[in-house]
Amino acid sequence: MNEYNLSFFGARGDGQTDNSRAFAAALGTLKEAGGGTLRVERGVWRTGPVEIFSRTTLYLEEGAVISFIPEPERYGPVYTRWEGVCCYAMRPCLFSSGQERITVAGKGGFDGNGQVWWDLLREKRRRGQRRPETPAERELARLNQGFENQPGGGGGRNIQFLRPPLAQFLNCRDVRLEDIGLINSPFWTLHPVFCEGLGIKGISIVNPPDAPNTDGIDIDSCGDVKIEGCRISVGDDGIALKSGAGEEGVKVGKPCRNVVVRGCVVENGHGGIVIGSETAGGIFQVLAEDCLFRGTDRGIRVKTRRGRGGEIRDMEFRNITMENNLCPLVINMYYRCGADLSDGFFSPDPLPVNQMTPSIKNIRFSGLRASGCRASAGFIAGLPESPVEHLVMNQCEFSTDEQSGVSPGEADMFLGIPETGEKSFRLLHVRNLECNGVHIQGPAEAFIYR
Repeated sequence: MNEYNLSFFGARGDGQTDNSRAFAAALGTLKEAGGGTLRVERGVWRTGPVEIFSRTTLYLEEGAVISFIPEPERYGPVYTRWEGVCCYAMRPCLFSSGQERITVAGKGGFDGNGQVWWDLLREKRRRGQRRPETPAERELARLNQGFENQPGGGGGRNIQFLRPPLAQFLNCRDVRLEDIGLINSPFWTLHPVFCEGLGIKGISIVNPPDAPNTDGIDIDSCGDVKIEGCRISVGDDGIALKSGAGEEGVKVGKPCRNVVVRGCVVENGHGGIVIGSETAGGIFQVLAEDCLFRGTDRGIRVKTRRGRGGEIRDMEFRNITMENNLCPLVINMYYRCGADLSDGFFSPDPLPVNQMTPSIKNIRFSGLRASGCRASAGFIAGLPESPVEHLVMNQCEFSTDEQSGVSPGEADMFLGIPETGEKSFRLLHVRNLECNGVHIQGPAEAFIYR
């Protein structure tokens, strides 16, 4: 099999040279040869976006850093999925589309130099920007006709500042990522979309806790996925499973299925393992076990709402330790972020059931251990027309921090549900709940049903 060092193509790992042409030449050579290995030696290798092809291994030696130059004009439009909608967005930093048998491995890492991107977004928000302004934003707006009516999660769709993920694999098969580090992502960090056969093992992902929309791993409408032994500390959700948003996501109809998450540690961020809120294609056959979620706002988190659609079912969460969360276990069908408050999705009264009504059923929890819960011991809120159904909780322990001063209303981001003053495990519109050996310490009432 062909094997090259990046320096063979004239690249320099001095932290100053632009190696974009060298990466393109090296990976293009392997493409023409039918595959092989590109080794990146110790050093800091600056570059624009990089594209990897079938039957290729990108191996980063210890001390090797691929550092992406944070100049938005380099990341021209590609057709992809961004916050649950198929559209044109900025080219991912590391990108592969329609390829197979790809491996990215080694003790080195990727640096998205996200500070520039985060500062740009914060400045746009500070100024109250409401429409596309820059040439890149106007070009995306031209390509994405009707974007104003597309759903989003608050990342910037309204202004078409569609920042690139640090790594994205789109419509790929048999992808392996092992041991590498990813830091400072401009947007979501690792984002496989429409992929089959993913193995993610021993990687680390670190973004600052205040970096906007910097999810760790977003598995988006993919099948046959294993995520094992990863360490994640980010500014948004840690490990998230998604399947498209709104009517377009229902039409695409590609579920996220057969996913195993095992032996992972997630710190900081909004959630440890998160289902949604892009749920339109359905998410099912999920197992998460033997994980630690420390200091995340939520531990296990399922979030959706009317208008998101999708069937969420057949999931098991076992032997998971959660420490110092706002709320360790959340199922929220009144999730508010990115919603248009005029659409009536947050009514407390039953609404007609249609293809945009999400459903949640057949969820099993066992061996959960949660301590220091600052807002509440748990929060499960179904819809009156679509209750959460068939939940089983076995041998679980929750203890609240009654001195935290955090309101129970901070358990999750919801609208349309009355506030409560107790840090109890709250249940609303739940049908067929089975509890065996569940202990809740701290609140005056263990469970409240309102």
